[in-house]
Parts: sequence; C-alpha cells; structure tokens
Amino acid sequence: MPHKNGDGSGVLDLMLLRTFLAVHRAGSFTAAARLLGLSQPAVTGQIRALEEQLGRPLFERLPRGVAATTVADELAAEIAVPLDRLAAVAGRGRAADGAADDDVLPEPVHLGGPAELLGVRVLPALAPLVAGGLRLRVTPGLADDLLEGLRAGQFDLVVSAIRPRGRSILATPLMDEEFVLVAAPTWAARLGALSARDPGPLRTVPLITYAEDLPIARRYWRHVFGTRLDTQAAVVVPDLRAVRAAVAAGAGFSVLPRYLCDDDLVSGTLVTLLEPEDPPLNTGFLAQRAGARASAQVLLVRDHLLQQAKSW
Repeated sequence: MPHKNGDGSGVLDLMLLRTFLAVHRAGSFTAAARLLGLSQPAVTGQIRALEEQLGRPLFERLPRGVAATTVADELAAEIAVPLDRLAAVAGRGRAADGAADDDVLPEPVHLGGPAELLGVRVLPALAPLVAGGLRLRVTPGLADDLLEGLRAGQFDLVVSAIRPRGRSILATPLMDEEFVLVAAPTWAARLGALSARDPGPLRTVPLITYAEDLPIARRYWRHVFGTRLDTQAAVVVPDLRAVRAAVAAGAGFSVLPRYLCDDDLVSGTLVTLLEPEDPPLNTGFLAQRAGARASAQVLLVRDHLLQQAKSW
C-alpha cells in the first residue's frame, strides 16, 4: 500500500510505525503505552499523526481498547517483519557494546501451551524460525498453571485453551478447535448410526478421557445432545495423544480436538460417531503479559504464530 506523509515524500516516521505496531499487537492504546514506556496521550498523539499522514483511519475506538481497520491490518503485515529485524539488529548492537565478544546470542523465547497443540501445530510452525536462529524454551502444561506462570514472568508467550482473565494479560484469538466424537471402526460398526437426540447407546461403550471431570466430553454433550453427561470414565490419562491411542486401539470412545485426530480419520483408524450440523468449538488464545517489554524475537514468534494459525 502507498504511504505518503504530509509533504508528499512517501516516507513515514519509524517511531510512528513502531508505536502503531505496538497498538496493533496489543489492541489498546493503554497496553501499548506500557509496552513502549510512553504515556497514553503520547501514543494517542502518534497514532493520530500517522492517520493524518496516511489520510486513512487505522483504528476504531471501542469502549475497551481499539479494533484495527483493514488499512491497519495491511500496514501491520507490511512493516512487522522489517521492524522486528531492525529491533533485533539494535538489540545485538547493545549486547555487543556491553560484552567481551561478538558471539552474544539473543535470549530464548519462553513458550508454554498444551502438549498436544505444541507438538502437532505450534512447534512445526516455528521450525523455519528455529532453523533461522531462533532459540526456544518450551514448557507443556495446563492452561491455569501456564497463565499463572505468565503473570509471574516465567513465560514470554502462552498458548491457552481458555480465555485469560484480568488486565495483566493481553490475549489474542489464535485458532478455533472443533471437537469430534470418535471411536475405532469396530465400535462404530457395533453402535450403528447415532442420533443427536439420543446418546443412550454410548452408555455401553467405555469412555476414555484426560481428566476425571470430563471437560471436553461434558461440553460436547451439552452442545450436541442438549443433556448432562452422567457417565464415569473407564480410563483417565492426562495426555490427549494417549487418549487418541487408546481409542484407536479399541478401548472405547472419546471426544477429541479434530486437529489431533485428522490423520486418523482420513486413514480410517478412527471414525466419527456423529457429524452434528453445529459442532462444538473452543477458541485458543495467544497470551502475553500486558506490561512486559517484548523482545524482537518474542514479537517475531507471536506474529508468525498468528499468521500460521489462519490455516489451522
């Protein structure tokens, strides 16, 4: 997209672009001000100046935060990588000034998330960045524990299966995961066609799950069958990959995220027992601390994941 400032030179101030990118990423003038170490009026003034230079609005002001316009999304996509690279170069320069040699490596990015999603989606998506020099420290875990660690500064970014609460965390929707009711072909053949009006036949099949309180299965029952799940689990194993393996081996049935069992469904190792018109979905979020000054590497990982997740 063409960019012209007030004198028609086509050059935009890097400081304004840096502030714009912080607002676009944070979704709030206040949060961006904290990240940049500026006052909110200063951030507001810089965004207003950039909008005047471009002659186009960049953000829609909301009661809480801002929403990016199409122009803002296009601008952010155009400038994010170059600005992050400039920040990385500047960071290396500062490190070299205070070091005895030139071999100072950037700090690793500390990332947390569900083990299954990290293994199947997140780490493969970040492989090109790692090949290019990115350093990662990855911790799998449950959402509540990881978000608490994020608040305490243990992580730079957390992929969360639940929406974080409170103003101390900035959360951006990352992906929607669809839940599917699955079993091995032998159980599917034995059960025959299921109806969304009657989950009764499933009472004869062992339920395999990752937690005693059956969170995914209970949500599926409420959403699809419109009733409460009153079945106790036959097997509880706190790893969805192990749940998938047990179900594929014929142990019983489960409710799994589609991304985790897509290949099994294609190969026929697993079969969907029901195809509801409105399957239950869960939104995953990419979270970071609101007041933290993010490094260029953290911002690179954040933007790369948000871009890659569009195809998930």
